[in-house]
Amino acid sequence: MENTLTPGSLLAGIRETRLVAIVRGTDGAAAAKAALAAMEEGFRYVEIALTTPGALEAIREVRAAAPTDCFVGAGTVLTAQDVDRVAGAGGQFIVTPSLAESIAESARLGLPVLAGALTPSEAYEAMNRGATAVKLFPASIGGPGYLKALRDPFPGIPFIAVGGVGLDEAAGYWEAGAIAVGLGGPLFGDTGSGGDLVPMRERARAFVALAAEFGRPRAESLR
Repeated sequence: MENTLTPGSLLAGIRETRLVAIVRGTDGAAAAKAALAAMEEGFRYVEIALTTPGALEAIREVRAAAPTDCFVGAGTVLTAQDVDRVAGAGGQFIVTPSLAESIAESARLGLPVLAGALTPSEAYEAMNRGATAVKLFPASIGGPGYLKALRDPFPGIPFIAVGGVGLDEAAGYWEAGAIAVGLGGPLFGDTGSGGDLVPMRERARAFVALAAEFGRPRAESLR
């Protein structure tokens, strides 16, 4: 199954939508349902963490059923072997929690990779290894103020804020310069373990609406 998602197209799409969804749970089948539900509510980029039992099969299921403008990736990808397994399952992008060996391997294969980093040195090194963007994780340690300070010496690095970002915090990170926010528990709750999808869908619609509102010119948003 050919992957049509390139690093450039992923970056452009994330800049446009400002959102990445992160499914993590105890049931791969439930995670797949949650991922598809998020896509139905307007999310275009959803990662399924490899720590979820049955994650690879969930990625295969979502890839087969996802709308053509939606993409599924894998999170918590640490090793070169992990990258190969994800690519074999049809995963379209890679996400790491740290400066793992998977970054360089993903770049070598042409797979877009959102690389986890926290410090200035880590962010710089992530890009040197071929990252498409840097996942600032856990963002809640420093908040939007830390992100703004981090961007001052690295204005060219695209940052995605992940970790402790909810509906009330998202706009603060966008205002500080994040191209997107990554949403796990505040979006999915326990749906990756079989929880009720109805309230998750409501949260998804709220996040999508917030991102759309943030993207409108101020004069238009005040009409």
